[in-house]
Amino acid sequence: MNLFQAIIFGIIQGLTEFLPISSTAHLTIAAKLLHVIPAMSDNEWTAFMAVIQLGTMLAVLLYFWKDVWEILFAFFKENVGEGKVKYSRQSLSSRLGWLIIVGSIPVGIIGLSLKKIIEGALTKDLYVIAASMIGLAIVLAIAEKIASFKKEIKKITVKDAFLVGVAQCFALIPGSSRSGTTITAGLFLGMKRETAARFSFLLSLPAVFASGFLELWESRKFINPALSLDLIAATIFALIFGYWSIDLLLKFLRTKTMFVFVYYRVALGLAILALILTHVLLP
Repeated sequence: MNLFQAIIFGIIQGLTEFLPISSTAHLTIAAKLLHVIPAMSDNEWTAFMAVIQLGTMLAVLLYFWKDVWEILFAFFKENVGEGKVKYSRQSLSSRLGWLIIVGSIPVGIIGLSLKKIIEGALTKDLYVIAASMIGLAIVLAIAEKIASFKKEIKKITVKDAFLVGVAQCFALIPGSSRSGTTITAGLFLGMKRETAARFSFLLSLPAVFASGFLELWESRKFINPALSLDLIAATIFALIFGYWSIDLLLKFLRTKTMFVFVYYRVALGLAILALILTHVLLP
């Protein structure tokens, strides 16, 4: 990998992490087209993705820093010590803290249970990625058709949070997209599009930071010191473009539907299959 390729990967990670189009799919395709895979070992590539993914999570923290601070402050104030308050009487910020915890439980359990499978060859299997791209597109289209789009963030229940958390587990399938699965679940539960996206981003923080740091720690020995500059550059570009894509998506969903992502996912899924069949890409 060279510096130019690292920057390309950082831009791709930033642009696709928060749009419901799967960053894993786009990174894998780009890496194969640029012959970074299989030049890098599985462990080196996994470590590289873990590092730049933390860049996009920093983008979430920066974009929602006020929300995150208010959630943490209110949660500890209303749930610790003498200031304890019943859940039903807690502020929205404190309740959001509980909802994020509840929503993070399913992926924490399933992610650890299926860790070896997730990190195996399945992650780079283009047949799996293509099927996931098309499959979730169909589910997202159904959600768009039947959703009521009435529920705001203050109306999200513990049950809603848990179900969105279960949907987040499907993001472990390469090509499905974390934001794609959670936003789709939010729509099925009647959330407004922007509400579903905002809750999806907040819910992603514990899971992605935990998995990212765990992966980084376990893969630290596979990070080549010669790639340090490439990693730094890719992470910075992932942060910058991640911040921009969050803002873009939230503004877009205030007035537009999700169908543009449905069409894009189907088109990319079919394109992947065509590239495999014409031997441009190896599955």
